[in-house]
Amino acid sequence: MKRTGFFNALGTLVYIVIVGTIMQNGDRLFGKTDTFITPIIVLLLFTLSASIVGGFILGKPVMLYLDDRKKEAVSLFLNTSFWLAIFTVVALIIAALVK
Repeated sequence: MKRTGFFNALGTLVYIVIVGTIMQNGDRLFGKTDTFITPIIVLLLFTLSASIVGGFILGKPVMLYLDDRKKEAVSLFLNTSFWLAIFTVVALIIAALVK
C-alpha cells in the first residue's frame, strides 16, 4: 500500500502542477480578457479539480473501506496524506530558496 499512496500523491502533485502552470500563463494562453464567463470557468475548474484530486486521494481508500478492508483503507489514506505533506514541505522549501 505504501507505493500506491506515493503514486496517488504523485498523481495529485502532477495535476496541481499542470493546473497551476496553466493558471500562471493564462494571459498568454487565452489572452487578457475578463468577461462574465471568467468566474464561471474558475468555478468549473475548481469543481473539476475537487473531483480529480478527490479521486486520487479518496478513490481507492473508499473502495477498500466498502470491501470491508478498513485497516488497509485508513493506511492508504494516511500514506497518501503523508506523501502530500512531504511534497508540500518540499514545495515550500523550493519557494523559500527561489525567493
